[in-house]
Amino acid sequence: MTATAAEEWKHWSDRRTATVSAPHGQLALTGTYWLEPEPTEIPGLPGAWWTDAEGVRVRVAASDGLVVARADAPVDGEALLRPDTDPAADTASLGGLLLVPIEREGELALRVFDPEAPRRAAFAGISAYPYAPEWAVPAVFTPFEEQQAQSVVVPNADGKERPLSVAGRIEFTVAGEHRTLTVSGSAGGLSGVIADATSGRDTYRFRFITLPAPDEEGRTVLDLNRAYLPPCAFADHFICPFPPPGNRLDFAVEAGEKQVLTR
Repeated sequence: MTATAAEEWKHWSDRRTATVSAPHGQLALTGTYWLEPEPTEIPGLPGAWWTDAEGVRVRVAASDGLVVARADAPVDGEALLRPDTDPAADTASLGGLLLVPIEREGELALRVFDPEAPRRAAFAGISAYPYAPEWAVPAVFTPFEEQQAQSVVVPNADGKERPLSVAGRIEFTVAGEHRTLTVSGSAGGLSGVIADATSGRDTYRFRFITLPAPDEEGRTVLDLNRAYLPPCAFADHFICPFPPPGNRLDFAVEAGEKQVLTR
């Protein structure tokens, strides 16, 4: 027996809740610490931390208990943590903490995930609109030509502006409105950042969407029932991109995730 679209959406929604509330999920992020070539301390962590051309460096004693993933013993001296953009990316643990080095536009930082984070403890779910099939519509993807800009600079949740890579536009009709959205390429499909007339009122100030990979004629599906909250809705230390120009819809998209619920 094949699951209905509504049942598949419910499974997706349940997985979303489980993922963000996992011990080291998005709700557990307690800090993103940008580092420099000069050694410095990170609040709540032992040792000295800095960067070089290979990634994040740390100097600690074995008694501090810092363990790099796949290592047999705590670090005693200096260790390299390669960032998430490296094919051989590293993580480390310190008791229940997960330490994740990241790289964004050539800058390196260390993220700290703590299962005891207050926002994780206070989490009571994700509010969402009921599933409605009319919000899942055909879309056609048109890639940008090679001479067109492949990135656009947009504000990020941390107040900085950064380039957002873009691949083309999708064209669709929903709720009687014919529109286009700028989208990026993602693993196995397309992704985008959108806002609409519910944003900042009934829903978070912006949301993310994903679409299946288009076929040879550019056909895909835009299912706004699966519009989802960005990581920065769950923790202040994420650096999420805001919608690019043209991705603020002037009508209410009453579909998808709405807000983070707290106890």
